[in-house]
Amino acid sequence: MKTLSFIVLVLVSLGLAGCQGTQTDRQDNLSASDPNDGSLSARRSPLRALIVDGQNNHEVWPKSTIMMKQYLEETGFFEVDIQRTQYTWNAKRESDYLPLAGVGETTDLENPQADPDFSPAFENYDVVISNFGWKAANWPESTQRAFEAYIAAGGGFVSVHAADNSFPDWPAYNKMIGLGGWGDRSEKDGPYVYYTNEGELVRDHSPGNSGAHGPSHIFPITVRVQDHPITSGMPEVWLTTKDECYAKLRGPADNMTILATGKDISSNPPTDRHEPMLMVVDYGEGRIFHTTLAHDDYSIESVGFIVSFVRGAEWAATGKVTIPIPADFPSAEKSTSRDFKLE
Repeated sequence: MKTLSFIVLVLVSLGLAGCQGTQTDRQDNLSASDPNDGSLSARRSPLRALIVDGQNNHEVWPKSTIMMKQYLEETGFFEVDIQRTQYTWNAKRESDYLPLAGVGETTDLENPQADPDFSPAFENYDVVISNFGWKAANWPESTQRAFEAYIAAGGGFVSVHAADNSFPDWPAYNKMIGLGGWGDRSEKDGPYVYYTNEGELVRDHSPGNSGAHGPSHIFPITVRVQDHPITSGMPEVWLTTKDECYAKLRGPADNMTILATGKDISSNPPTDRHEPMLMVVDYGEGRIFHTTLAHDDYSIESVGFIVSFVRGAEWAATGKVTIPIPADFPSAEKSTSRDFKLE
C-alpha cells in the first residue's frame, strides 16, 4: 500500500507540474481527464485566463474586473492575469480597486486615449475576457491583427456587457461578438436579431440605430438552447438581479447561436420582444461567449451571471463545461445573488 500511495503521489505531482504548457497542451490535459471530476487535479493544469480592461463607460469597471477574476479563481479551474491600457478612463468611482489588478501605475484621463503599447501576449492564454466598453479607444492595429489570429487559431474569448459596444469600426471584432450596440452601429453593420413573443427567431434588416435599454430591473431570462454545455441544467426561465436588458443589438450575426434571451418588463421597455442575452459565436477555430449581463456590481453579484460567466469562460477555453449548476441558481420565481467579499 505504501508503494502504491507513493506512485499515486508522484503521478499527481507530475500532472500538476505542467501548468505552463501551451494552450493545446492544457486543452489536451483537460480532454484526458475524467469529465465528471471537476477538481483541479483532474485537469492537471489550470486554464489560463486574461482579463483586458482600462476604458469603459461603466464606472464599475475597476471593481468588476476584480470580481470576475475572483469568480474565475474560486472555481479552482483558472489562473487569471489582468492587462490594462496605460491610459485609463472613467476609473474614479472604483479607484480603490485599481491597484488590485497588479498592473502597475496607469494614468486616468478625462477622455479615452489610445495606448500605442497595449500588446497582450494573447497566445499565452486559453481565454481572453474583455471588460472594455463604449468609447474605448482603439487598440493598435498590430494588436488587433494579433487578436484576430489568436481567435482564428482556436483561442477563446468572452465579451461582457459593454464590451459589445466597443470598436464599432473593427470588422473582425464585430464578427467575433456577433451583435453589438451603440457606437453608431446601424443597418450597415447587420440585422437586428431577436425572438418574438411567439417564439420565432427573427433577423430584421430594417434601418435603425443599434443599442437601447430601459431602466435597470429584475427581468426573466429564457433559455433557448437547453442542450448547449453552457446552459445545460439551467431552468428554462430564471431571473436576473437588477440589471440592464440590452435591446436593439445588431451585427453580422454569422455563426452565432442565441443561448438565452431577456424580456424587458420595466416601466419603459425599448421593445416588446425577447432580446439576446447569452450567445456563442464561432470565428475560425475559436469560440466566443457573449453575455450582455453585468451592468453594475449588484448585477455582477447575480448567481445567474456568475454561473453563466464562469461556465461560458470554461467553454470558450475548452469547448466543454464541467462547472456545475449550483443549488442557489435562480428560478422563474426567485432572483438570487451573492454578496461580493474581496479575498
